[in-house]
Amino acid sequence: MSDTATVQPALPVRALAEFLGTALLVVGGVGTAVAAPDTGTVGIALGFGLSLLVLAYTIGPISGCHINPAVTLGALVAGRIAPAAAGAYVVAQVLGGVAGAGVVLAFRSADPSFDLSVDGLGTNGWGAASAGGYGIGGAIVVELVLTALLVLVVLAATARSSNAAVAGIPIGLALVVAHLVAVPVDGTSVNPARSLGPALLSGGTALSQVWLFVLVPLVGAVIGALLHRVLWSADGGHAVTGSRTTPDPTTAGSRH
Repeated sequence: MSDTATVQPALPVRALAEFLGTALLVVGGVGTAVAAPDTGTVGIALGFGLSLLVLAYTIGPISGCHINPAVTLGALVAGRIAPAAAGAYVVAQVLGGVAGAGVVLAFRSADPSFDLSVDGLGTNGWGAASAGGYGIGGAIVVELVLTALLVLVVLAATARSSNAAVAGIPIGLALVVAHLVAVPVDGTSVNPARSLGPALLSGGTALSQVWLFVLVPLVGAVIGALLHRVLWSADGGHAVTGSRTTPDPTTAGSRH
């Protein structure tokens, strides 16, 4: 982030970047889980984390590359984005999540052996829908803690202009860690848009359980933002505040 004022692209352009970025995150991450399940937890984690890392340096200078309603909420709590812009971002992200899930379904359906009701679409869930058989309590804990961690990392990594060139790296790695921990538990959300898209197209159990993967990550985001506020309260004014996006559009190349 820059401590000096910068001219941001118009809000519709930033919203378009958030739509495209979220769609591509779902294609890269969910696409890996659906089309290459043999890569296992590590492969899926890398699919999400590397997608985010690439997107951070692609659309970060435009919108800040939130591509996650939880990150946008954390930015709002931290005073990094205006409420109207935050609302536009979230709408774009949800639509992008649906579009990305549609792309994954389109190419996966080209396999004659694919059965959506059996093979799924990288959805999240607990109980019978959990790869490890974890219950709802496990899903709540990992989504709350890991989303708080992700938002805390995003806010901390983008708090100073000196971090701009490398901010995407810790953020991408944080998403990898979140998936390494939570894929066996609930498939890993930490992103309501990533969960809503596949659930809407899959229906059934995924759709009936998706409320958790919308609500809990948002609560985790608020916790992460408040933790950042406490930890950086003694920063001496060096942390960037104001109505900017998080990460700042100038971050990662002029970055998440």
